[in-house]
Amino acid sequence: MEKFGLYGRFLAHKDDRDELSSILLEAAESMMHVDDCEIYQVSVSSEEPQAVYVYEVWKDEAAHQASLALDATQTLIRRAKPLITGMERINTLQTLGGKGLHSI
Repeated sequence: MEKFGLYGRFLAHKDDRDELSSILLEAAESMMHVDDCEIYQVSVSSEEPQAVYVYEVWKDEAAHQASLALDATQTLIRRAKPLITGMERINTLQTLGGKGLHSI
């Protein structure tokens, strides 16, 4: 069971983290209807007041790429862009398994 995982960090303008977090939580909600998305987790840290972290696990990399073309995803990207001052892909992961993941 080898899945495609991403761990990323978004930086928001001062005082925009809550709004960006809300948009990313909408993205997580929209992924509830995408079978190939197994995890879409949004997190913040009290030590980084402008950062929002997203951890994703997908059936494979192609499934992730396909999700970026969805109308809902494109709409959320357009809404989030003005709030973002930087993005960093912390790591791309080969997810092997664990709690919360479906078996192949």
